[in-house]
Amino acid sequence: MRSQDYGRDVLAGRRRRAVPEVAAGPGLVAEDPASGFCGAVVRFEPGGVVLEDRHGRERLFPLRPAGFLVEGRPVTLVRPAAPARGPARSASGSVRVEGLRARTARDSRIWVEGVHDAELVERVWGHDLRVEGVVVEPLDGVDVLADRVAEFGTAPHRRLGVLVDHLVAGSKESRLVAAVRDEHVLVTGHPYVDVWQAVKPASVGIAAWPEVPRGVPWKDGVCAALGWGEPWEGWRRVLAGVRGFRDLETPLIGAVERLIDFVTEPGSG
Repeated sequence: MRSQDYGRDVLAGRRRRAVPEVAAGPGLVAEDPASGFCGAVVRFEPGGVVLEDRHGRERLFPLRPAGFLVEGRPVTLVRPAAPARGPARSASGSVRVEGLRARTARDSRIWVEGVHDAELVERVWGHDLRVEGVVVEPLDGVDVLADRVAEFGTAPHRRLGVLVDHLVAGSKESRLVAAVRDEHVLVTGHPYVDVWQAVKPASVGIAAWPEVPRGVPWKDGVCAALGWGEPWEGWRRVLAGVRGFRDLETPLIGAVERLIDFVTEPGSG
């Protein structure tokens, strides 16, 4: 052998076998060859990965290259990739606009019967309304609807959407609404006596909304039956139970969505 061959790495020409990386998902069974400890992946901690053996014993191991055996073969365990996240959603289920700056308010408006209706709409659709620049205002009862519409002065760029409680055939509300005949006004509603009833009972921790005797104000009767105290105390319970549109009954959701679409159509102001 020539002298210049001495000291040459005789393995230099051989390709070393690559050790594969394996995502250490929960339940993956791995062995630490140094200690012989074998167990399933249960979680990650700052120091590495925690394995649990069949006796329920847990041990923490650092994530070293080629530091584990899986099915008898050396592997490098790595943390699983974070699951792909979809776009953030608002309480109404719409795509949330990040860094939102509320647009200048439109001339068009949405009217609701009272303060509770307005607070509930804000809780679920507030983000959407700020994106669209729509203001929601309490009407203080549907009895004044016709006069208020006349005072408002509608136009193609100045529309009104009105949400009415207990809008069912033959009701007082349906007769008052029928008196409003204006192409720039859309009235929608739900069948419930009060907007509280449009919140699913399970969302406020009850099996069903109680029956209230005729002649008893509905909110008072509900609070008395459920032991909720005064109506203002009951409303705090109801509103606290609403986290998003899934806590509401479908008729209310559809009614509000139609009003938002109506007052935000191109050219509606």
